[in-house]
Amino acid sequence: MPIRSAKDAASLYAEVRDYDLVVTPDAPLASAINRRLDRPHFGTFATTPRRLAAGRREQAEDRRAFLEIVRQTDHDWKAVAYAVGNVLQCWEHTGRLGAVLEYDAYVDDATREVVEVMRTLRTTSKRLTEYAIDDGGSVAVVGYDQLTELERGVLPEAFDRVDLFSGEAFDPPPFHVFESATDIVAALRDTITTHNADRVAVVLDGGGKYSSLVESAFEAAGIPFYGGPGFADDPHHRTFVRLLRLCFRGSDATVGDAAPILAQLGMDVPTADRERRLAAVDHPATEWLRTFRDGVGDRTFAAALDAYATEAGVELDRLDEELRNLGLADAPVTAGAVDRLAYYLQTYEVPVDRENEGVLLADAKSSAYVDRPVVFHLGMGEEWTHSAPQRPWVDTETQFARYVGDFQRLLQSGDRRYYLVQDAAGGEPVTPCLYLGDLLDEEFERFSDLDSVEHRPRPRSTGAGFDREPTGVDPETVGTVSQSTLNSYVNSPRDYLFGRLLDTPDRERFVEGTLFHDFAEFYVNHPEAVAAADTDALVDAMLAETEAFSSAADEPLRRRKYRIGLELIAEYLDEEGPESDDFLTAASGWGTNFFAEHFDEPVDSPLTERWFEDDALGVKGKIDLVRAPTALLDYKSGRKKRTAQVVGDAAVDPPADAPNFQAALYLTYYRSVRPNERLEFTFFHFLEPMADVIAGDADLGDALTTVTYHPVAFDEYVGSRDAYERLLDGYTDCRETFEDLGYSAYEQVVAPLTFPETTDKGELRDSEFAERFTAAVDAETSAAVDAEKGADQAIRELNGARRRAFFREDLDAFEAFVDERLDELNARRAGEERFPVDGLAGEPNYRRVDNRDLLLEGDR
Repeated sequence: MPIRSAKDAASLYAEVRDYDLVVTPDAPLASAINRRLDRPHFGTFATTPRRLAAGRREQAEDRRAFLEIVRQTDHDWKAVAYAVGNVLQCWEHTGRLGAVLEYDAYVDDATREVVEVMRTLRTTSKRLTEYAIDDGGSVAVVGYDQLTELERGVLPEAFDRVDLFSGEAFDPPPFHVFESATDIVAALRDTITTHNADRVAVVLDGGGKYSSLVESAFEAAGIPFYGGPGFADDPHHRTFVRLLRLCFRGSDATVGDAAPILAQLGMDVPTADRERRLAAVDHPATEWLRTFRDGVGDRTFAAALDAYATEAGVELDRLDEELRNLGLADAPVTAGAVDRLAYYLQTYEVPVDRENEGVLLADAKSSAYVDRPVVFHLGMGEEWTHSAPQRPWVDTETQFARYVGDFQRLLQSGDRRYYLVQDAAGGEPVTPCLYLGDLLDEEFERFSDLDSVEHRPRPRSTGAGFDREPTGVDPETVGTVSQSTLNSYVNSPRDYLFGRLLDTPDRERFVEGTLFHDFAEFYVNHPEAVAAADTDALVDAMLAETEAFSSAADEPLRRRKYRIGLELIAEYLDEEGPESDDFLTAASGWGTNFFAEHFDEPVDSPLTERWFEDDALGVKGKIDLVRAPTALLDYKSGRKKRTAQVVGDAAVDPPADAPNFQAALYLTYYRSVRPNERLEFTFFHFLEPMADVIAGDADLGDALTTVTYHPVAFDEYVGSRDAYERLLDGYTDCRETFEDLGYSAYEQVVAPLTFPETTDKGELRDSEFAERFTAAVDAETSAAVDAEKGADQAIRELNGARRRAFFREDLDAFEAFVDERLDELNARRAGEERFPVDGLAGEPNYRRVDNRDLLLEGDR
């Protein structure tokens, strides 16, 4: 069916101006009609049934009934709220208070008690039940179908009906489609000013994302508005409830959990402490929280509120009054009572005094008419659809028709109306409000399928925002990058930037990793000191260092992990550790070492924690262990990766989804120290065999991943003795074929050939190299071997060698890649362009970003 054209307030007034009384389904429409009254009129002219019965000021009867019942009974608060909702809804739809008792599935002790208490309460529904309009005057009822059964009960026997809709169809304006919610709010902010605020209304989902965004934008711009944040949204009210809940979180509560409370109280705690347990951080702010928490069990709610208000320097009389209404003011603070308070504030809207001036913010699901010249409708998605009341006393078809009628009227509010919507959010299409599907004849799945205007992101305003003042200081040029910096920058330059600007909290895994690294460094320097020490004492020292991050319940697991980690590191270094350091020059000591301080011994071996910074290459880092003249080792506490994964993650054209350049960067530096030598870089994942250690069959080899650097081009390697020996150690047909061929013939076969750049197996088999290689091998081998199959296996084996090692051209490309990134980074630091969100491979791997909340969708 088409959208029916709603009559405006002027047209409706023209139809009802001669009546003594006009009844409307909603108060804003009644007020709009009254404002157009052009003749003297005694008493009420246009009003709603509820205002007729209860007077001008209505009270939220559900909240009033709830407060009365929880004061008189001991029923569970959720049960009371459920019963109150059922009783009032059934009363509304049947016109009788006790009608709910006719539905056995909804009758319990709480419901019976609610019905009895409501018989004595002077609620609006009770007044409606008792009230009847005098038959002495003429009565017009506007929108009779929108009235409920209870509201119709006040009508006299004789009255005239006035339809809310004309017989014509409404042609809606186009939908204005934006890329993001922030773009929509920016468009609002650019349109609405302090001068026109009183002429504008914004219709939105009162509990959705647009509500907070719009309120924040208006507050920042000094634009007055009303109909926005409620009692529970008051920052001190929210903080007080959050503070009470924190008191019952137990010993695992962290400083990060308390951060919103501390921020509201104006207290700062170092960012590094955010992931530490509250009980383990020594700071004046955390001291106040601990004192409050430790004494909360001896306080009443009123005393707790007074302590909070004193610390915050505010008066919270209205919250104190509400605590007294609930009977909680003099009650002791318990976890259950805090839950009940939070439930009440989430369930009922506590009335607040508002200044009714400025932009009107109207809730899309509780409004049917908005009397403002200009009305913006925001979002208009599924959140605008009412949840159908699933109760046997509700006629769902009639109720749905009311919802659709209200929606049609709401769409037509205002002399000028604008529908501001998103076509997609989070990569998924935004589903338009369900009612649009019933009202529009055309098929559609998203707003852009309808009559719409697309709005691209507009250039940022240069006339607002933060003032900028030139500092007169040239940007500092970055000359070298570490592997972690490069990983972050390539994944997302914007995330890298925020990582440089913002402090980050210490994390348990980083602290644990540092402790294991310190142990490994100390063990290389003083194995005899560790051998003579009590391992349990070392584990105890580690537990004490990480205590701030974990609860006592985790101690047995952490104790086992620490013991196994120390034992495996010591075992590996005993078996595979360096025998000499004569091949290295002395390194200057830097940093601290936990175990060096524990044993009061220095760590000065040139083999461990060896820092390098090469301005010519543009790289820097710290080598955990130089195990041999051509072998480096890095300790890892995380999960092991295969050699091919390590090489693949270091790809530069294009970068991998999760780039990791550590092995490539360290080998690039070290080949400048040991040129023309075959080098190895090994990751020792010392916790990988932990389960096998417990089972008693651990193999240290399972914890090692070694990447080799060959100081030759891959084509040179293919013709080398090393490559030939690899083929002899391969598949059966490969081994037999190349034993028959011999190295001299093999060298002659591959010398004129160039191995393809692709690593795809299918492309390799179809390549000219494969054709010529297979033909040459077949010609030089006897009929006793399957040369075709052997050659195919050899190509696969050589490709595997390339995917599991670095060659000269790989690290040459990496050096050029680092130079390009440094030039790009310094250009961005100089302000030549913004740091983009997307990395070189496109959208960043969000599992690897540290500042996800600061990377706005669509902001590239």
